[in-house]
Amino acid sequence: MTRKPRVAIFDFTGCEGCELNQLNFEDQLLDILAHVDIVEWREAMDDRAGEYDIAFVEGSLSTPDCIKRIHDVRRRAKVLVALGTCAVTGGVNAVKNTRPIEEVREEVYGQDKYLFPTLPALPLSAVVKVDHNVRGCPMTQIEFLKVFTALVMGKRPIEPDYAVCVECKLRENECVLERGMICLGPVTRAGCDAHCPTVGQYCIGCRGLVSEPNIAGMEEILVDHGLSLDDARRRLQLYNANQLEGAK
Repeated sequence: MTRKPRVAIFDFTGCEGCELNQLNFEDQLLDILAHVDIVEWREAMDDRAGEYDIAFVEGSLSTPDCIKRIHDVRRRAKVLVALGTCAVTGGVNAVKNTRPIEEVREEVYGQDKYLFPTLPALPLSAVVKVDHNVRGCPMTQIEFLKVFTALVMGKRPIEPDYAVCVECKLRENECVLERGMICLGPVTRAGCDAHCPTVGQYCIGCRGLVSEPNIAGMEEILVDHGLSLDDARRRLQLYNANQLEGAK
């Protein structure tokens, strides 16, 4: 009898919303458990395992202990999947990287700042090899299932590298920019099936940027829609501070 893949789930610096989304699987939960053995997951069980076929990892890396732990997870895992925007790009946590780290520590911890060693918020890929990504804040259950299913079947998940606008057009959505909203869809990586614009909301860029984003063009659009240049840049930074810094 073929052994089921051993799966472990870990969290680093983040709100753990992606893991909560996993715990909220209802109709699919029994099917998931039928195809894998979950051997380690702090939010759901006390068991520990030595090795895993697949490790899903949520959260950014922001302390020396995070660096040590992610290397340990990487050594034990055959496949490592970054789960959610914090793990993939650094996410909201990376906003602190736009200021001197000592200034941030003092603002948060005051006189106790030296008791809390901290680093710039890093994506997993800045420290270890990441095999696949599940984007979003939080990650969507549909996209997680696509990646999960591909890995269990021994296939490579497909990660889109085109803008959310493409998915909007495929769904024949009215462009929310034309309705006066502040939308980051033109520079945000697709894969969510344009969920927010489809229900009448604007894209906030939570999935990270496409590979070659036209940031200057996006800033111009946002300014044309009433934002100051500083506010436009803050909108873009909310989930993408690390990517914007790397694009300079």
